[in-house]
Amino acid sequence: MPRELTQNRIQKIWIPSRDDKPAIPRSSGGPHLTNSPTVIVMVGLPARGKTYIAKKLTRYLNWTGVPTKVFNVGEYRREAVNYNSYDFFRPDNQDAMKIRKQCALAALRDVKSYLSEEGGQLAVFDATNTTRERRDMILSFGKENGFKMFFVESVCEDPSVVETNIMEVKVSCPDYKDCNRTDAMDDFLKRIECYRASYQPLEPDHYDKDLSFIKVIDVGRRFLVNRIQDYIQSKIVYYLMNMHVQPRTIYLCRHGESEHNLRGQLGGDSGLSPRGKKFARALLGYLKEQNQKNLKVWTSQLKRTIQTAEALDMPYEQWKALNEIDAGVCEDMNYEEVKERYPEEFALRDQDKYHYRYPTGESYQDLVQRLEPVIMELERQENVVVVCHQAVMRCLLAYFLDKSADEMPYLKCPLHTVLKLTPVAYGCKVESIYLNVNAVNTHRDRPEDIKKGPSTLMRRNSVTPLASPEPTKKPRMNSLDDHMASTSSALPVRMASDIPTSLPGQPWLGKACLT
Repeated sequence: MPRELTQNRIQKIWIPSRDDKPAIPRSSGGPHLTNSPTVIVMVGLPARGKTYIAKKLTRYLNWTGVPTKVFNVGEYRREAVNYNSYDFFRPDNQDAMKIRKQCALAALRDVKSYLSEEGGQLAVFDATNTTRERRDMILSFGKENGFKMFFVESVCEDPSVVETNIMEVKVSCPDYKDCNRTDAMDDFLKRIECYRASYQPLEPDHYDKDLSFIKVIDVGRRFLVNRIQDYIQSKIVYYLMNMHVQPRTIYLCRHGESEHNLRGQLGGDSGLSPRGKKFARALLGYLKEQNQKNLKVWTSQLKRTIQTAEALDMPYEQWKALNEIDAGVCEDMNYEEVKERYPEEFALRDQDKYHYRYPTGESYQDLVQRLEPVIMELERQENVVVVCHQAVMRCLLAYFLDKSADEMPYLKCPLHTVLKLTPVAYGCKVESIYLNVNAVNTHRDRPEDIKKGPSTLMRRNSVTPLASPEPTKKPRMNSLDDHMASTSSALPVRMASDIPTSLPGQPWLGKACLT
């Protein structure tokens, strides 16, 4: 017999009942993949942007509601040994090769735990993975555990791009904390040559013809895509094909203060107040001072953003996707009216603001899905001004700053303030510029009587600049011996007695808490 359906009061979705009681909804409010969990395997020489791609892709997938986490083997290695020089990466350094392999195995063990026990749907295995032997080991791991494999290879032979990446990221990494930049650059170039000696690129016409992968060539100048298996892989390919690394600036701001803002009303399509029009003129002056070339302006299709853009004296593009969140039956009401007329809805929204859907309206979760094309186009563009609305701006800001679903609805995006975003290596720099035009405060804090519990869409990426703190991290590998005893039998493992406890100048650390 088909089970009875009960409507979830917060999300307004139908769920089956069990024994006349509503079934417990899934722990994550994001899309659930009908296919097996996927491991995204990075491939390429050092300084080819693999970690940049891994972190950015993870941030995007988490923002869309797909729980994803990066497992960077370099972090495992840094916790295991102290780095002295490129000699550690020489292919004839057998002792170091054993240690590097065990670090990879430790990371794969954590990938398995994340995808099998912790609710993860995608794991990004961030390492060079430059040999067929290593990739075959990862494929065996995936087959044993029922995981799909998707390879992302970054290929770049432009010396200027490689040198820039080394200088901006690599020479400041923990490996070179006590080293001057010149010596660090020299050592890292020698490290690359150690990998190059054994590098076996993916071969779409021969050895690797049956694998699913994308080659990103010369930082997106060209792509090669092979055997895409499902929707999530096509989604990843589409995102990677829209990324670029050119310097750019994104300006986010709300429309000028509106008549509805003055009255505390939700949504609607009112025009600007006198102070809102003053802000629009101030915004014009600020953008002229910025003197950005080829600056584009985007607005929603609502009157207040269009009036703001009209004052800028430059062409603008209207996006329906940028319209404010639809408050449904609560449109044009203020919060006191909502509380009086719909007390249950008012309380439900406070309980879970991200997932709460207004009757006949939208939730923040809906808004994220609506804004996905905007994010994709922002990744393609260079300098852009986005004139939008409070909830919309929160969603966009959460993407760039890697904020969780729990934090997103409470991000502060005040009127008459411009947020200047500048993408940097592994995150985004943000500057807040108030344009000295008074406005009402439309921010509503999280009610104090609502306990802040764990987010159902917990951000699973490693920490990025300006992001919120991660949850407490659990130890990954207490010692080499402990790890050797617990490594999956499905993976090739050497006995602990075969692994050196130290290398010349490379002592094992007492503890290794790895992420």
